[in-house]
Amino acid sequence: MTSSNGPSADGPGLPVEIATPAVSDREQLPDRVWTLPNALSVLRLLGVPLFLWLLLGPEADEWAVVVLMVSGLTDWADGKLARLLDQSSRLGALLDPAADRLYIVSTLVALALREIIPLWIVVLLVGREVVLGLALLVLRHYGYPPLQVHYLGKAATLLLLYAFPGLLLAGGTGWLATAIEPFAWAFTIWGTALYVLAGLFYVIQVAGILRAERSGAAPRTAQ
Repeated sequence: MTSSNGPSADGPGLPVEIATPAVSDREQLPDRVWTLPNALSVLRLLGVPLFLWLLLGPEADEWAVVVLMVSGLTDWADGKLARLLDQSSRLGALLDPAADRLYIVSTLVALALREIIPLWIVVLLVGREVVLGLALLVLRHYGYPPLQVHYLGKAATLLLLYAFPGLLLAGGTGWLATAIEPFAWAFTIWGTALYVLAGLFYVIQVAGILRAERSGAAPRTAQ
């Protein structure tokens, strides 16, 4: 998605990130809890169960799309407000990507259960999250915080969160469903490809840190 409640930039560009793995600067952010951006992030998280219920209960797809749009709006707003009000925080830098991932996983599960998307997309995207979760555990084992999210991952997340409401609307009837279907699938395929590629780059970074750790050259970041 857009910027999190953390810094406005995510470190160096992608080629530099791969060449020189760098740990996240989240630990340098203020340890705040009661901020407006954090409240918006919590609101997004609370929308996840409502979103799932709308998809799987009454199958009120239009309202589910509204919830997803509100989530996207609050995601954009919390990053803007964090910078404008100087309210960046460690908690916000964790809540923002967590909310994105929850929406992606919950939407995947719901769309798969309703047979709107094929199983291979679910396997790829959920498998990516499992691999990154294991990589995060490895980083924690060696005393490192999560790596900084790069722009490729944010672009992929943005594509997917545009694709999902499109797929929901494409499952209906009428001219809108017909018109939106090719765009929804294009966003889905490109978003899936970039999401997996971003995960691969993350794994490459972790592998670079582990190699440096074993050679005794890796910089240590306090927890």
